[in-house]
Amino acid sequence: MTSFMQRVAATVIVLAMAALGGCAHAARPGCSTDIPTLFDRVSPAVVMISAQSINPYKVQGRVSHIIGSGFIYDSKGLIITNSHVAFGRQTLFVTLDDGSVVAAHLLGADPIFDIAVLQIPKPEKGKLTAVPLGDSEHLRVGENVIAIGNPLGLDQTVTRGIVSGVNRILPDTPLSLSEPLIQTDTPINPGNSGGPLLNMCGEVIGMNTAMVQDAQNIGFAIPISLIKSIVPALIRDGRMIRPWVGFHGTVIGNEVRKVLKLSLTDGLLVEVVEPGSPAETAGLRGGEIEFTLGTISLLLGGDIVTVINGVPATDPDKIAPMMRTLKVGDTLTLSVFRDGETRRIVYVLPERPLLPGDLPEEQAGSQQPLVMPRRDKP
Repeated sequence: MTSFMQRVAATVIVLAMAALGGCAHAARPGCSTDIPTLFDRVSPAVVMISAQSINPYKVQGRVSHIIGSGFIYDSKGLIITNSHVAFGRQTLFVTLDDGSVVAAHLLGADPIFDIAVLQIPKPEKGKLTAVPLGDSEHLRVGENVIAIGNPLGLDQTVTRGIVSGVNRILPDTPLSLSEPLIQTDTPINPGNSGGPLLNMCGEVIGMNTAMVQDAQNIGFAIPISLIKSIVPALIRDGRMIRPWVGFHGTVIGNEVRKVLKLSLTDGLLVEVVEPGSPAETAGLRGGEIEFTLGTISLLLGGDIVTVINGVPATDPDKIAPMMRTLKVGDTLTLSVFRDGETRRIVYVLPERPLLPGDLPEEQAGSQQPLVMPRRDKP
């Protein structure tokens, strides 16, 4: 082949790859842009979950019926779904691809990151089909994705879209509990919760978990990398064991101080101190005065934390990773600005219980912290 023909051949290959969307996955064995083929291969691993819960704190409408989705994690009968679908339910049933309905047992759940693991019996005949798990660490905005689930109870429904954004943090999330989500325009509706978001290789890259009610096609999925890191603890302990920091707020800097025109310092403005928390016991103060201006919404009057365990509390990108390294039993040392003076607050971190705000509204009920017990080992 002449050098000219080689260049022409190379150009044709490049153009063919561009036509496939330029995704490196397209060259891997088993990958395809043919959605019907992907659906036929993956849908047997997607299940419908029906649940029932009873809220004893309500006089009327105490019984709630929930429909969600899930996907088979391995052939031993482990299923991954959302915590808000499965946690705290009186009954759990799973409908498999062949239409059979089996009872499910909750192995473990983390309502904060909204991940749960269910166990169903192995079938007497045949075997369960598990869906392969992919990689969410290298997702690119614009990649094609599909979702399979049970929107509004319509079982085995497939929708398509793209990755609209990565590392999205939902508002009003404490830094220590922040969860980077995948944003997608793939249509997601009630009933899709817990179902897989898949790349064009048929691998799970996320679990559908939330949507924006008043928007058009803005949905969110939990990255599979986060799910992989949490599932072993849910299977082993029945829950995520994490430290209780006990406060959250907003990082303020020079721009906010100019707007407020107050004599403050840069740092993490403490807006909420959780009742019964070690932060409350140590004397940390939260905000009392609501202030809203444009996109700025703050609770003023609380302490300003300037340093956390030696890390300046002025940059959320530095605070969040440090907070995620904290473990039960660690000591938290805070430098706090209050009434024009700097003081030191120190306390040991106990295990964080489940709080009412962690649970879906129909499950919250009690206003006291809830401790999720360890499950019995099988």
